[in-house]
Amino acid sequence: MSSWRLLAGKDNVVRLESIREAADRIRPHIVRTPLTKDGASPLWMKWENQQATGSFKLRGALNKVLAQSVEARARGLVAASAGNHGQGVAFAARLVAAQVRVFTYLHAVPEKVAAMRALGAEVVLVGGGYGEAEAAAIEDARTSGRLWVSPYNDDWVIAGQGTLALEVVEAAGHLQQATVWVPAGGGGLAAGTGCVVRALRPEWRVAAAQSDASAFLHAHFHGQGMSRVVERESLADGLAGPVEAGSQTLDLVRQVVDEFVLVDEESIAKSIAEAWWRFGERIEGSAAVALAAARQAALTRGGEHIVLISGGNISPDVHADVCKRWAAPAAEGRAG
Repeated sequence: MSSWRLLAGKDNVVRLESIREAADRIRPHIVRTPLTKDGASPLWMKWENQQATGSFKLRGALNKVLAQSVEARARGLVAASAGNHGQGVAFAARLVAAQVRVFTYLHAVPEKVAAMRALGAEVVLVGGGYGEAEAAAIEDARTSGRLWVSPYNDDWVIAGQGTLALEVVEAAGHLQQATVWVPAGGGGLAAGTGCVVRALRPEWRVAAAQSDASAFLHAHFHGQGMSRVVERESLADGLAGPVEAGSQTLDLVRQVVDEFVLVDEESIAKSIAEAWWRFGERIEGSAAVALAAARQAALTRGGEHIVLISGGNISPDVHADVCKRWAAPAAEGRAG
């Protein structure tokens, strides 16, 4: 099983050994987040909202930046982000004394923009959505010579994200049958998770979930054209936007993910509220996508369900409004 590898084109591979090396590389700088069980239910939660920057994105960004040469880092870094990846890259850049420029869109969550700037990033606001911000960042890297740190289309980043699944397997490897639920936007976390699960717990399943308001990767997974997807505003802002053309994650996700579902906005909101009222955890919409999908699956099928709660960087005002609207039903059966 240790020989499992993910193929991304002819020359590009992400191996389990690379993910283990990533875990060693980033270990001094990250939090080993808790994995908890929801009472007697078959639902487990990996609380990556408690990560140092409030999101799993720190893992991939750290692995990418720390693995580069001093000369490469000295040229500066450039990234595109809805906020979480940008915070991760800025955090890593601070560790190695590198300059970083992050492209995001005008309507990005203000608190995420402020957090990137607080970590030392130069933030460039671009009109349009995430797709436009990513295109601008790639062009800036090409013309400036700065190192491009993709949020998903990169071996180092995928390996870093896979370290989250390593922790899950170490903590819950005794489970005989389990489905690991992963929120998916660009597919880096899904690809890294799938590599680990296929190699170490092949009897487990990997399931991805995405908002139906921005279903680009879901469409590709099911053999539909991404160009036909009509994007809408979503609470799951971290999963929004198209996937870079030719991204290695497009094939990787198809190789290692067993199922891919969509979640509507009401279910996302309810799961944000559930996490708060039931568990006392603040989670963002992108994380709530996976929780909503897993909760539904736990009601309709057997086995254990492990949810990667990907982050907690949500606007306080949005969080308060959602939790107020869904307080009564979400509070029923509160744990503890």
